[in-house]
Amino acid sequence: MSFVLVAIESAKVKWQTDQAKAAQQQKLAEPENAAAAPSSNNKMSWGTELWDQYDNLSIHTNKGIEVLDKYANFLRDRVAIETEYAGKLRRLVKNYQPKKKEEEDNEFTSRQAFRNLLKEVGDLAGQREVVSETLQLQIIQGVTLLSKTLREDRKKCLNDGTMLQQTLSAQLSSLERAKRNYDKAYRDSEKAVENYKKADMDFNLSRAEVERYKNIMTSKIQQSDDAKNEYANQLQKTNNLQQQHYGILLPAVFNRLQELDEKRTRGIREFIIGAADVESSVAPIIARCMEGIVKAGESINETEDSLKVIERYQSGFTPPTDIPFEDLSKMDPSAVPQSNYSSVPYNHLTIKSGTLTAAKLKKARGGILNSIFGSNKNSLTADGQKEDFSDLPPNQQRKKLQAKIAELQHKVDQETNTRDGLMKMKIVYEANSSLGNPMTVEGQLNESEHELEKLKVNLKKYQGFLDKANQLQVANNSPQSNRNQLQNGHRTSRHSNGSASADDHHDGDDQPDDAGSLSSSSASPESGLGTSHTSLPGSGQGSANENATGEETSYETEVELLQPLGTCRALYPFEATSEGSIPMNEGEELQVIENDQGDGWTRVRRANNSNGWDEGFVPTSYIECTLFA
Repeated sequence: MSFVLVAIESAKVKWQTDQAKAAQQQKLAEPENAAAAPSSNNKMSWGTELWDQYDNLSIHTNKGIEVLDKYANFLRDRVAIETEYAGKLRRLVKNYQPKKKEEEDNEFTSRQAFRNLLKEVGDLAGQREVVSETLQLQIIQGVTLLSKTLREDRKKCLNDGTMLQQTLSAQLSSLERAKRNYDKAYRDSEKAVENYKKADMDFNLSRAEVERYKNIMTSKIQQSDDAKNEYANQLQKTNNLQQQHYGILLPAVFNRLQELDEKRTRGIREFIIGAADVESSVAPIIARCMEGIVKAGESINETEDSLKVIERYQSGFTPPTDIPFEDLSKMDPSAVPQSNYSSVPYNHLTIKSGTLTAAKLKKARGGILNSIFGSNKNSLTADGQKEDFSDLPPNQQRKKLQAKIAELQHKVDQETNTRDGLMKMKIVYEANSSLGNPMTVEGQLNESEHELEKLKVNLKKYQGFLDKANQLQVANNSPQSNRNQLQNGHRTSRHSNGSASADDHHDGDDQPDDAGSLSSSSASPESGLGTSHTSLPGSGQGSANENATGEETSYETEVELLQPLGTCRALYPFEATSEGSIPMNEGEELQVIENDQGDGWTRVRRANNSNGWDEGFVPTSYIECTLFA
């Protein structure tokens, strides 16, 4: 009995010793863990304050990243709106740009203001495009990259936290098993001790039976002690791991999640401010566009526009005078207008010998006017107006002619500069052949000379048109004078030079001198004008022999060819590109029938294969003349 008590007491002492050692080791580990734990004095951390909120922190960080993605989608939609808005603004500006046919209306201040408005709106569209592109390149890409980085970091943190949780759970399971084993072993040892006590008190049992119960008791006590030691060991391990888990490892994961979430929050702040900065950067330019629109509106001047309307549409005619009363009872019946074909003068027109009826002569005379002055029906500008703008009122005609002369003078100046440059280049090449071949410039120089000659002829022609327009009397072109002419049995029409000539019926006293009108016009093959002699167009080509239908009154006349003033030889080939000029080949012999009048053109004649004559103008610089003594 005493042996059993001693064994029990020794077991208790050993257990108490083990417990004391475990408590001492735990006390020694507490300072180390406390030193390793992050301090919470300076900053509230998730690791210490939210040590048990693993699931909530996981949900919170996921929602935060979703907010960041939502902001990125917002920016994408805004960029799409900005791009669409800028595109629609540009289409709007394009659709309302003035058409080419409306360019002449740009002189009005209201039209100019509208064009300036369109320009400023176009600049506004450009600034919206700048906002769209900057948001796309700087903000959206930054948000997308940040979101991707945060998701990857969060995934790593959650994986680390999951591994820590699994490690702690495994250790707690080991501790639970050790505790169950110790509990079972302890109950078995208690039962073995009790059975041994009963056996020792039972005098009916043999000594061997008592010894067997004693051995069982000793074995069970030993198993209990081993289970106890294992339980104490697992408990120490579990406590250490749990302290590291909640004091160091898991707080570190939570702190990383905290930094990740703060980085996301800070990123949203910076991106929102950055987007505002992008908008603010274009605000000064947009403000200047608004100032430009206001300035365009303030530039509109209704008085100036009214004066320009007067300047544009003022015809130059005088208002009609009172219409006189006509007493038909006092009118002479003989004053009724009669046909006056017989009074049409031909002014010694030089044509091929032959007979002409009155109708033929009238048609030939019309052909001369069309050839010399140029037919108004055929000589039209690109906008459908007559070449000399004689279909416009006098004031508008003069404005158009002045603008055309200024345009031609500008072209003449440009072509002159081009020619001078080519001449200088040729001189340089001739002085130093290593720089280039002067013959390569010769062709360009000739072309430039020809183009310059043609521009000068056109310039002189339009200057003649302007001189004629300036010489016209406003009274002769007024509606009242036209009405009076109609009342007197006259119907007049304008030639391309702006002068009035009889077209249908004339009185003998009011007929214009066609020859005088012809000789007073400037000469050039572009306009078909001659200054000294006139000839029917296409004389010798059958044009004077055409029959005029509907004419019955006829007479015959004999006319002779102009006497040649000399001969000429073509130095260069010439292609006739305008009405009134004729082509010639290099070395061809021609008759000179009208000298150069200072405009650079000489009138020549040559025989054709139909026993007739071809007449027209050629450049004086293209021929070498030999005049008769």
